[in-house]
Amino acid sequence: MPQPPKFQPRRRNARNGPVTLPAGGRSGPPPKWPLPGKPTAQEAAGWRELWATPQSVAWESLGWIRTVARYCRAMIAAEQPGAQAPLLGQVTALEDRLGLTPKAMRLLLWQIGGDQAEEEVAEGVVDIRERLRAVDA
Repeated sequence: MPQPPKFQPRRRNARNGPVTLPAGGRSGPPPKWPLPGKPTAQEAAGWRELWATPQSVAWESLGWIRTVARYCRAMIAAEQPGAQAPLLGQVTALEDRLGLTPKAMRLLLWQIGGDQAEEEVAEGVVDIRERLRAVDA
């Protein structure tokens, strides 16, 4: 005999989200460099840039500081002339895991909160009915 359904079944693959990240990014100084040794000037600049992005708010809450540092180091190495293909592949993979591409942000259910640019785009949208009336006239 079949079992009656549970009162409030819970999905095994339920996902949390979406998470809205601030359009202005993270405020304040970046975290202390977590990897051994002192970062190079390029790594330090990249580190500051990464921690000013909207995604950095999520990284900090998730504790991904070391992962971001490894990405920063690999990113700088991949941007050098003659970078090898395996390194470029690793950088691309880390970009996806850290939500630095539009597709990765969609998969992580991260979205950037509304900002002035979005409002300006929305203001420029014309209702299709208005355009059809103009053609019919």
